[in-house]
Amino acid sequence: MKWLAAFALALCAAPLFAQGLTLEIANGNASAIPIAVVPFATQTGAPGDASISDIVGNDLNRCGQFRALPKADIVESPTRGSEIKFPTWRLLKQDYILVGRVVDQGAGEVKVEFELYTVGDQKNLLSSMIAGQRSDLRGIAHRVADAVYEKITGVRGAFDTRIAYVTARGIGNNASYALMVADSDGYGPQQVVTSRQPLLSPAWSPDGRKLAYESFERGSSAIYIQDIGTGAREVVSARKGINGAPAFSPDGSKLALSLSNGVNPDIYVMDLGSRALTQITRNYAIDTEPVWSPDGSTLYFTSDRGGKPQIYQVAAGGGGESRVTFAGDQNAKATVSWDGKKIAMSQGNKNMYHIAVLDRASGSNTPISTGNFDESPSFAPNASMLLYAATEGSRDVLYAVSTDGRVRQRLVLADGDVRTPAWGPYRQRGQ
Repeated sequence: MKWLAAFALALCAAPLFAQGLTLEIANGNASAIPIAVVPFATQTGAPGDASISDIVGNDLNRCGQFRALPKADIVESPTRGSEIKFPTWRLLKQDYILVGRVVDQGAGEVKVEFELYTVGDQKNLLSSMIAGQRSDLRGIAHRVADAVYEKITGVRGAFDTRIAYVTARGIGNNASYALMVADSDGYGPQQVVTSRQPLLSPAWSPDGRKLAYESFERGSSAIYIQDIGTGAREVVSARKGINGAPAFSPDGSKLALSLSNGVNPDIYVMDLGSRALTQITRNYAIDTEPVWSPDGSTLYFTSDRGGKPQIYQVAAGGGGESRVTFAGDQNAKATVSWDGKKIAMSQGNKNMYHIAVLDRASGSNTPISTGNFDESPSFAPNASMLLYAATEGSRDVLYAVSTDGRVRQRLVLADGDVRTPAWGPYRQRGQ
């Protein structure tokens, strides 16, 4: 399994390209909640800034819980609640309708006003406004979708978030690598760092301002932390042997990582203020891929101490370890939902690897991906979706899938491959 090869330079020999991702909806959810997202009007009242409604509709479609009415089926163009003819939308079997308008404020600024109604009882659920730069209409649209999602589901939306991933170009001595950051739907790619040597295991800080990652640019593995906004970066671990799989604690003050110190890899926790290290596990097996529980009290990690990789847990301060996963031949690369109730992982059975979700309360284990080699899952901050890497023939792509597995989107490079995704936290304004 590739989690073992993460410690070897050969892992990143596949050809990759540092470019933006294209989103392709692979399948939808016919039983999702129907919602009409009417093209938003310009200040003159004519349906114009359809890009806002397109983005909002695509966002809602992606999460698996909603089904936006196709634009070709939108037969009327109300821009505010007083203009909605509800019988029309009842005939179209819509449960909700979203209308809005883009108002130019001058100096490159706009405000987007929007209203959400139930179609059945004509109830106004939401009337709101978001202001910003016209150049950031995509970001505003994501925030509109977040507001609609939260109002209907009661759960905070996660469309206005970012993802990180690694690309590379060429092979062998001609290879070059890039750590990228993009919007959650793959748009707006930003190159964070480039290297002639492999980059691995990006991990977000809880404030979304920094990324920790593993690099081989010193000739052997080292862990860096990089400020996305300023580009400043520092080496936090370059010890003898393996320095890998960094993960920020929920409060951002610590970093969990896998270090070998020239022997076998164990889990350590580094205090980022003092750089002091605490060894958490002591075992002759390979212990790697630590991830924190949401409250910071527990670390989950991958270990082959039982013969094959499985997920284990240990108190964040150290103590007795216990096995968590039992379904499948092997399990690796855990990611934990925001409430700690679900753990997703790459689960292997007979040389095929799928993403599976373990419900901690019920113990149910549900496969949600369909490929032959799916790995590196990462929960959205509201756990409505999972991002993961997949191998398709000779290509590596990313998928975003709803946590019930019903809706799947493929994020692919025009030429090349993309690996090791990490879904970022909720964005703070200004990021």
